[in-house]
Amino acid sequence: MALTTLDAKTALVIIDLQSGIVALPVVHPAQEIVQRSAALLDAFRRHGLPVVLVRVTAGAPGRTDNGRSTGDFPAGFAALVPELKQQPSDHVVTKRTWGAFTNTDLEAHLREQGVTQIVLAGIATSIGVESTARYASELGLNVTLVVDAMTDMNADAHTNSITRIFPRLGETGTTQELLDLLENTRA
Repeated sequence: MALTTLDAKTALVIIDLQSGIVALPVVHPAQEIVQRSAALLDAFRRHGLPVVLVRVTAGAPGRTDNGRSTGDFPAGFAALVPELKQQPSDHVVTKRTWGAFTNTDLEAHLREQGVTQIVLAGIATSIGVESTARYASELGLNVTLVVDAMTDMNADAHTNSITRIFPRLGETGTTQELLDLLENTRA
């Protein structure tokens, strides 16, 4: 579905653009994802819209088939990349699960701000972005997914999320389409 509108109170939520995540091998160059996300951040800040920067500091407990440790990540792993130009007005969410809502203050923060729509970007498409989008949809938020401002460690997982899952959770579009819509609705 093409982008149709942005609610008056739309928040930008950037998922896991931090040193330890952007260093992982991903399908699309991480630097391109960071650059597109930075452009979105600049535009949202310029229009006085809420910005949320999400980072992950540990994995959820429990056994998995991939055998990854669920303990804390190494020092520096969770540092947000400098290109995001974190501002004092940005709300930072630190998560220990895939989704940004679980056991965090994200839902309360968005409600306090009167947010009715979120725009999502970041890494990884099929993990943090999709989990956050699912929860947001269940909360009744309008969800917009900027598909060229996200990537994954697995090409099939990325494609599945974008082509099969996201159209059922919200509207999808590119960075430029979102920026154009933002400028046209806030002019």
